[in-house]
Amino acid sequence: MTYAITQTCCNDATCVAVCPVNCIHPTPQEREFGSTEMLHIDPATCIDCGACADACPVDAIFPVDSLSPAQAGYAAVNAAYFADKEPLEAPPGPNFHSWGAPTFERSLPSDFAPIRVAVVGTGPAGMYAAEDLLLHTDAEVTLVDRLPVAGGLVRYGVAPDHPATKKVGDTFARFHTHPRVRVRLGVEVGKDVTAEELAAHHDAVVYAVGAGADRRLGVPGEELPGSVSATAFVSWYNAHPESAPDAIDLTGAERVVVVGNGNVALDVARILVMDPETLAGTDIADHALAALRGSRVREVVLLGRRGPEDAAYTASELRALTHLPGVRLVVDDHDPRTGAAIDGAGPGEKAALLRDVARETVDWSRSPGADRRIVLRFHSAPVAMTGEDAVRGARVTEGTGEHEIPAGLVLRAIGYRGLPVPGLPFDEATGTVPHERGRVVGMPGTYVVGWIKRGPSGGIGANRTCAAETVGTLLADAVAGALPAASRTPQAFRRLVRRRGAQVVDARGLAAIDRAERARGHATGRPRVKLTTVAALVATARRARLRLPD
Repeated sequence: MTYAITQTCCNDATCVAVCPVNCIHPTPQEREFGSTEMLHIDPATCIDCGACADACPVDAIFPVDSLSPAQAGYAAVNAAYFADKEPLEAPPGPNFHSWGAPTFERSLPSDFAPIRVAVVGTGPAGMYAAEDLLLHTDAEVTLVDRLPVAGGLVRYGVAPDHPATKKVGDTFARFHTHPRVRVRLGVEVGKDVTAEELAAHHDAVVYAVGAGADRRLGVPGEELPGSVSATAFVSWYNAHPESAPDAIDLTGAERVVVVGNGNVALDVARILVMDPETLAGTDIADHALAALRGSRVREVVLLGRRGPEDAAYTASELRALTHLPGVRLVVDDHDPRTGAAIDGAGPGEKAALLRDVARETVDWSRSPGADRRIVLRFHSAPVAMTGEDAVRGARVTEGTGEHEIPAGLVLRAIGYRGLPVPGLPFDEATGTVPHERGRVVGMPGTYVVGWIKRGPSGGIGANRTCAAETVGTLLADAVAGALPAASRTPQAFRRLVRRRGAQVVDARGLAAIDRAERARGHATGRPRVKLTTVAALVATARRARLRLPD
């Protein structure tokens, strides 16, 4: 029985490397890699060995005969990818896999002195870069993060009802105690230490600081209470220490409007209307769970400026929405272009997934019904947020006119934007740091990776390829003698940040936080209960008894 890749595919291609029969595509060497939403297993060549399932960091691969009803469609999705493709010619000899000649693109000569590299940011981009350095070279790596806990987007961006996706964090966590790694969390570049000081203590610095700001709509009323960024909402339900427990008020909202139709928009819509008891077994913040239990929200409206054929969400996330227990999915039929796009979509096209979804011309003057539902409204954009002291609705385009949708909360989910890093150049137009294959322009020894490098595009796995490019550039510079030599030691760096008042958390402190959160979760039947403030995280780290070497 063949295997199939399902919804939680992260696209980092770990599975490709272990497949003995080359049945997983597209591979990183193929043109389509990075442009497809997920990887696929060819049922005609899969030999049912299970190596890919064992290697998958996010538990996305299962035997076809064990797929749940919600996942059953992925058997056809995997097969359809190969339907019109010519089969690859089987290589001769006993080894099924068409292995190429070994290459060592990211390595240093065996007699090369170890380089010291600081990686700023412990999300997927930073950890893929650190992993690359540790596995391919004998580099010494300092992990730096402004928060006193590691994880970045995996910890604070992935929805709590996607525990399989969060498992990639376990893969990264094994490097926190690597003998050539020093962990320095709770250190902010530009506040506790300058970029110049960080560079002086390391041969190279890789910035993986992501895109921490949200994009603005630029419409009247956007600043009203009740008009909130999806970024803030996600941080709130994921227990980000910089998000207050009362940052989101759900008490007065029966209907919520979400501007945008990407995966983040689908995440927040799903969390708002799903059964809170389903979330009770996850690592969702306690304050968010309590608010959702008391919430009156019964309807979420997703606004898409374009049609269903151009929706930004992935097909896998939309499929999951159609199987959400107790929640109806509805397409607002206000614009004839919507139905025409759905009915005319070909097999495999995103709009075709909505063919079996109910279509209604919604009467917005009526309050939401008793049932919970998500309404997809295409060809509609916000013109203004309405209300005086707080949001009371959103005025949106409808055909050649406008219409108001009453709502007690409006969330904008139209993308992220990078923020300037003190001491580094910054392109205001793109929200990124100017670079050449990861090398920061005009700053020898300084590199970028992830969203601050390429903009807010691509999921977790996309950072693996991005990190490979940046690390390759860094190592080429090292061999060429282009890295400025560090003038201070790593120990001096730790003393420096402590003198500046930074509440530094090291590897043993990070392990203590993990133990404490898992213990709190175990007491309530949950994977973990996160500590929600910087003070609590630091205090827990300081109570660590086991000391790891510096």
